[in-house]
Amino acid sequence: MKYKEFTVHTTDEAEELVSDIFWNYSDYGVAVSSLKDVIELTEQRRQTYDYIDEKLFEGIKGVSLVKGYFDIENSQDKKSQIIKDLETLKFNAEGNIQVGSLELIEREVDGDDWIEIWRKHYRPINFGKITVCPKWVDCATDNEIVYIESNAAFGTGEHETTSMCIKFLEKYIGSDMTVVDVGTGSGILGIAAAKLGAKKVILTDIDPVAVNAAKHNVEINKESNRCFVYNTNLLDGIEIKGDIVVANITADVLKILSNDINNYILDGGIIILSGILNDLKYGVIKVYANLGFSLIGEITVGEWTAVSMKR
Repeated sequence: MKYKEFTVHTTDEAEELVSDIFWNYSDYGVAVSSLKDVIELTEQRRQTYDYIDEKLFEGIKGVSLVKGYFDIENSQDKKSQIIKDLETLKFNAEGNIQVGSLELIEREVDGDDWIEIWRKHYRPINFGKITVCPKWVDCATDNEIVYIESNAAFGTGEHETTSMCIKFLEKYIGSDMTVVDVGTGSGILGIAAAKLGAKKVILTDIDPVAVNAAKHNVEINKESNRCFVYNTNLLDGIEIKGDIVVANITADVLKILSNDINNYILDGGIIILSGILNDLKYGVIKVYANLGFSLIGEITVGEWTAVSMKR
């Protein structure tokens, strides 16, 4: 089967925002190719090369290519909507973050070639107590392992926003705790919470494709007795409060959902908020502070910040 591949030229800062736009219209996958990663790999392996021409990297250090995959039959209608959303993004981002040209190009690709290429390059990611590992790779570690077998679409732990959440979970998780993972995607954070000892974990997402991916990953990690996945907006229809609520979304959405998230946290509970561009963190902190939360932790990696706050 052939698919339509759309590629948008953007920046490291805006790659998650462009990915979110693609995910509003795609059921087949989104992948990010950051030239920053190529440069970092080259720097790490500098001793193995006889010569590296620095001019190769001039003017590209902030560039990312975001690729989305679509069924050919409806691709042009979706392309029109995506272009409109990209124009809105560019307008809203002006003066706040750099989004690049947002130029969109398209081509036809065969089957799951792009997933196979991604699989060849994806390797285990080690954190303090957790290792995120693709199910098709042998993983020798003393850490607790979170296996992932979904495609590149819903998160693999590689992105800074996910890794910062895992660091906070490693710090705060206790054995008797209930954890809520809002916008779970592939389920990495929720499964990690269970591996770290949480008694019960609720994983929610509004995207049914993400929910299926999370359910599959819960099963292969043998955590179905502690992890429960729901296709719902936040915790609509679920009566539960968490000791910890983790939400790796975006700054704007975190502010919009602040009252809802507040309703699902116990007194004395901790919220972990990520997906926040550095320039926007104070706005997020202020919104939750007005609801009675106090800042207890902050991690910044590159252009991204994650915070933990206690009620």
